Amino acid sequence: MAAMNALSNPTACVLIIGNEVLSGRTQDANLKFLAMRLGELGIPVREARIVPDIAEVIVSTISEVRARFDHVFTTGGIGPTHDDITSECVAAAFGLPWEPHPVAWEKMAAAYKPGDFNAARQRMATMPRGARLIETTVSLAPGFSIGNVHVMAGVPRIMQAQFESLAPRLSCGQPVVSRAVHGSGVLEGTIAEPLAAIQKRYAVLDIGSYPYYRSGGGGVAIVAKGTDAAAAESAIAEVTSLMASLGATPVAGEPPV
Repeated sequence: MAAMNALSNPTACVLIIGNEVLSGRTQDANLKFLAMRLGELGIPVREARIVPDIAEVIVSTISEVRARFDHVFTTGGIGPTHDDITSECVAAAFGLPWEPHPVAWEKMAAAYKPGDFNAARQRMATMPRGARLIETTVSLAPGFSIGNVHVMAGVPRIMQAQFESLAPRLSCGQPVVSRAVHGSGVLEGTIAEPLAAIQKRYAVLDIGSYPYYRSGGGGVAIVAKGTDAAAAESAIAEVTSLMASLGATPVAGEPPV
């Protein structure tokens, strides 16, 4: 698969932080949302990792990826419990003090009854010095940005609201478009060689082959992604003709679930 030609587009890495994801207790729902929304904004996700709630791992990972990507988006680990350590780890990765954020602290302190803004809740208002808040009406506790790292909640509903609040201030690029076609009865082994030739002609695209299986039979979906919509449409037109030449009936789009 060729690399997408998006030299002018900023790149992104997603870090999913939490032992509960690695253990299988919680199924991540954030990566799909982020990859799709970031693609729409012209910020293709180039890497994603699941990271445990271990301070040295979080710190070293953030230090590594923030130097390699234009944006780093983290989800999880900013709640009030002992294992919510993302915020302090981000501070350590940047070499910054982890301290009460004046705006977040004031808002959260005012929102709780006297005595309810306890030490656990205060953790959610404690951030790297200079952090820029990511606020929403969905959650009292905000996310934050520091440098090119954007720290958000793990709860999908809150994370999505935080991302939409953050999106207008991101440096964006040309939107990534996607075109697809699928054909029942098409086998990957049959289509692989001519598909590789199509990919070679359209080096500006990522062309992926995805087999699927249904009760009525299986087939292959071919998806072309890139920042050049005309190239994506042209490539899928060639794939459509290829499928037809193999005796399949190509159908635009991806197969129904």
